[in-house]
Amino acid sequence: MKKIILSAFMLAAFGAQAQHEPYVKETDPLVLQKLDEWQDWKFGLMMHWGTYSQWGVVESWSICPEDEGWTQRKPAGIPYYEYVRKYEALANTFNPVNFDPAKWAAAAKKAGMKYMVFTTKHHDGFNMFDTKQSDYKITAPNVPFSKDPRADVTKETFNAFRKEGIHIGAYFSKPDWHAESYWWSYFPPKDRNPSYEIAKYPERWKSFQNFTYKQIEELMTGYGKVDILWLDGGWVRPLSMQTAESRSWSKTPPQDQDINMPAITAMARKNQPGLIVVDRSVHGPFENYRTPEQQIPDKPLDYPWETCMTMGGSWSYVADDRYKSVNRLVHNLVDIVAKGGNYLLNIGPGPDGAWHDEAYRKLDSIGAWMNVNGEAIYGTRYIAPYKNGNVCFTQKKDGSAVYAIYLMETGAQLPEVIRFAGISPKKGAKMELLGYKGKLKWKQDGDAIAVTVPAAARKRGWTDAVAIRIQ
Repeated sequence: MKKIILSAFMLAAFGAQAQHEPYVKETDPLVLQKLDEWQDWKFGLMMHWGTYSQWGVVESWSICPEDEGWTQRKPAGIPYYEYVRKYEALANTFNPVNFDPAKWAAAAKKAGMKYMVFTTKHHDGFNMFDTKQSDYKITAPNVPFSKDPRADVTKETFNAFRKEGIHIGAYFSKPDWHAESYWWSYFPPKDRNPSYEIAKYPERWKSFQNFTYKQIEELMTGYGKVDILWLDGGWVRPLSMQTAESRSWSKTPPQDQDINMPAITAMARKNQPGLIVVDRSVHGPFENYRTPEQQIPDKPLDYPWETCMTMGGSWSYVADDRYKSVNRLVHNLVDIVAKGGNYLLNIGPGPDGAWHDEAYRKLDSIGAWMNVNGEAIYGTRYIAPYKNGNVCFTQKKDGSAVYAIYLMETGAQLPEVIRFAGISPKKGAKMELLGYKGKLKWKQDGDAIAVTVPAAARKRGWTDAVAIRIQ
């Protein structure tokens, strides 16, 4: 993940690449069943958290020697290796004493979130779980929080969210910039890729394969039921699966970064039957759904997908981060769901283990909206034309109802008549405004449907969006 928002050029490149790389449909019936359930959940929580939260800098990328906007070091001018030493020393002061995953889970449930994805390890290689493969971890003796009985924050977080009935996703970075088998200290790193030539040192790469396998095995065997394995760092892939897109991310010649995904996936699903595997941006058999980052596709996609997006401006904690309005967050959710996707909304915990108060307030407001309109979101699927003007459409996957969701601007009043085209209800079809008891009158008005909203309904003080059920 990167702090900056993708440029228009990069978004266009993503869309073009997705079109040229066909989606490979899963064949495991348990995975297909879980994917269908996942498409019912619609709304999830993501959390980027690590030692970097103490500085309020972008997660991991400041130690990557690439001249990119998100890799800049703060303060500027510090020599690279001095900066890396200071960055890695952040582990010595990491002490999130206000860590309270039960509070996070309760807020997520109240907001209507059905699943979560937590960063067990980002690219910098700092482990937020009690791995036996590395000493660079939150449970290491040099980390102050290691003395806390809740030191294995991944386990505590997973357990707290499971207790609230929320499904569990494990984010795991395939590259590891702390591991000697990836960034070998004998050679200086030049970019995000291995610092050595894999073809010249195959045993070192084999060591990295084993390291990765064992870490994922720990997560799949020691942390309870896991529904999603969410793998980041898409440049780590076999040479045969390199694309123009993946090559554009690298400053050095592409290498065969094959970590043996068939073996990893087989092991993971042996321990977690039906596990959804998301080898993101590696378009092949281990990318069960796709993950457009910080953007919403222009139209529905013909495969399972999820927009991962920040609530504020950064994936990781920033002290003065500016959060999106509730109106924008609700509209994003409706837009994504109407196009057949899921919305994975990121919040970055701070160095003390707490969220900004503003994050809780946003989730409370979203939850209030979902309490009224959730049936137009959960368990729905795309229906043409998906949107007409400021009205989005969804339908229950069993076809029992269609919903017209009218998007309201901040501070706007509900109009006397809501019009939309593209949906043709049968004569005598029943329409109801969710949250209001009573039928709505409607009529065909040329090519459009005109729905009259009673005065009593308009006085309710609706905000953000309203949903009309059409049966």
